[in-house]
Amino acid sequence: MPYYDYRCNDCHRKVTLFYKTYAAYDAAAHTCPRCGGANLTRLISRVAIARSEEARFSALEEDAALADLDENDPVALGRLMRKMSREVGEELPDEFDEVVGRLESGESPEDIEASMPDLSAMPGDGDAVPPALADAADL
Repeated sequence: MPYYDYRCNDCHRKVTLFYKTYAAYDAAAHTCPRCGGANLTRLISRVAIARSEEARFSALEEDAALADLDENDPVALGRLMRKMSREVGEELPDEFDEVVGRLESGESPEDIEASMPDLSAMPGDGDAVPPALADAADL
């Protein structure tokens, strides 16, 4: 069934409109269900490709970038972590995006860990590695 995402330029909200057929979409006067405004901008939605977990991780294993990864290069590490997060396909915490962004800008994992002590604070484990950096450490 065709669902279409829009941004209402009047109330500034994202809205999803549903039409039973493509012909109904073509004939419809698109209006915001929240404010009734007709000033809508169509958004391009993400496309999901269904793959098994095994296929997603297999794609990472086959990647030549893993073989050439320099673990002392934070930019390469950040790129790999970003790619891994896309392959996992799950929502990751905001802290993960911050850590990866800082790695991609060239900041060292040690400096990131020092400036974000809450990431390493795990109950009962004083020497815990931040979860966002733990994946990188396993490489």
